[in-house]
Amino acid sequence: MVSEHLDRSVIPMRIAVETPSGWPVVLSVWFLSHGGELLAATRPDSTLVRCLEHRPRCGFEIASDTPPYRGVRGRAQVKIDRDTGAATLDRLLVRYLGGIDNPLATTLRSRGADEVCLRLRPVSLTSWDFSSRMATSLGGVDGLD
Repeated sequence: MVSEHLDRSVIPMRIAVETPSGWPVVLSVWFLSHGGELLAATRPDSTLVRCLEHRPRCGFEIASDTPPYRGVRGRAQVKIDRDTGAATLDRLLVRYLGGIDNPLATTLRSRGADEVCLRLRPVSLTSWDFSSRMATSLGGVDGLD
């Protein structure tokens, strides 16, 4: 269920990190699952990178806000990979926008050389899927059997 959910979900991943002042913050990023890691791309001067440089661990959740409720959450160690950010960004653009031939992709790619890849290595995972429990109340919504 976890691998399938991660591969099929084209929604942002929420990442919870600790700021250098000790306060938590939750940020959303596009993601993809690859080789047991969750990958994201962001600017090297982003709040997320600054927090992860301070403490390279996070909590994360990939779950829709609409029924049927299902998702994955966990904790991860994070590596900031400064060599594969542009390539990861291109993969994310294909996943979320369907390609790189559109205005948003062009804008994001214009800064792509500076992107960094965040490599989340989960240390714990929890998943839930209330599809079967919600099927009768939803009347077959979202392709439920």
